[in-house]
Amino acid sequence: MTDSSVGATPRPPLNPSEFHILLALADAPRHGYGIMQEVEKRARGRVRLGPGTLYGAIKRMLAAGLIEESDQRPASEPDDRRRRSYYRLTRLGRQVATEEAQRLAALLHVAEAKRLIRTSDLAPRGAEG
Repeated sequence: MTDSSVGATPRPPLNPSEFHILLALADAPRHGYGIMQEVEKRARGRVRLGPGTLYGAIKRMLAAGLIEESDQRPASEPDDRRRRSYYRLTRLGRQVATEEAQRLAALLHVAEAKRLIRTSDLAPRGAEG
């Protein structure tokens, strides 16, 4: 067999803050405050990352190779005078985020099979922007 995943130790689940950060970085590099805004927006205000939680998680995720600093700047902020640090996913970070999303999706299927939820009720209400 040539499958490198055979016998591989599964990764432990991410903590919720880390998963939210990876999701926020999945589509674009962002600075810390931008990550906080994206998480709050996507969670419709139900999740707020404070600076201590955010920057502690960023430090751990940089050390683990899940994210890296990016020189890219959004077109709307080409001359960011604050010289904020922007972060982006690494290939490993994208892989870990995908694995975590699959793990959570499997749990949702179990919850649905046990009639705790209906996944049709989980669809976003209204337009997301």
